[in-house]
Amino acid sequence: MKTKVYYIKEISKENILKIYKALNIELPGKVAIKIHSGELGNQNFLKPELYQDIQKHLNGTLVETNTAYEGSRNTTEKHQKTLEIHGWNKYYDIDILDSETPDIELEITNGIRIKKNYIGNHFKKYDSLLIISHFKGHPMGGFGGALKQLSIGCASSYGKAYIHSAGTMKNIFSTKQEYFLESMADAASSICKLYENKICFINVLANLSIDCDCCSIAENPCMEDIGILASTDPLALDQACMDLIYNSKNIGKEKFIKRVEDRKGNYILECANKLKIGSRKYELIEI
Repeated sequence: MKTKVYYIKEISKENILKIYKALNIELPGKVAIKIHSGELGNQNFLKPELYQDIQKHLNGTLVETNTAYEGSRNTTEKHQKTLEIHGWNKYYDIDILDSETPDIELEITNGIRIKKNYIGNHFKKYDSLLIISHFKGHPMGGFGGALKQLSIGCASSYGKAYIHSAGTMKNIFSTKQEYFLESMADAASSICKLYENKICFINVLANLSIDCDCCSIAENPCMEDIGILASTDPLALDQACMDLIYNSKNIGKEKFIKRVEDRKGNYILECANKLKIGSRKYELIEI
């Protein structure tokens, strides 16, 4: 059977909740909701208000992680200040997962490139996980969606550097591109294993810039918004998002696709398929 991927064209906090309910899954226990807080100066990140209904429904905790590069979020103190500036604290208490040491070390026995992943100590507080990703371009990965949020997004600051360097901790941001993408897929597989049957995914295709929300100066969107997609399979979800972009009639898609292909971004889908994270075959169900 093909994986079900649900799709709503209109982007709203109400539809974030609606598409989650369409998955017909109950996340048990204490739920972590992974977000992207946005680098200071970034104009494209998903705003805090969008998460209100889903947070209330799940009584979940919004969670984030510190970055591995210089900026406004590479220490807990600076990250907390950025959260305040961006308005998150108006609605939520955000848990920065790697604000305390030591990291949790996850084994990746079947990894293509890396055999370990490092995630924040606070992950141990949560029984289940909802990954909400702003699907957009990315200056290093080509695109960022569910697989990137599972890997770089969930990794601790140290873990991010470990993934970027393909496990060597050398030349962190100049690793061979294929090695970096393989490492991201490996790391994503370890989170899926950790939360097996207790995890689901929502991608929001809005503000479709070729740059990530981690860029303090990001390019403005090059495409019109497409909508919200959700699945219990992160590979099928990211594949469906890329297919919608490739099949879009929006003229701006050429710039987006060029960014993806210049960075060999679709290779992460191949790697995730090899690791059996999910399936590239899916049924798109519009609701």
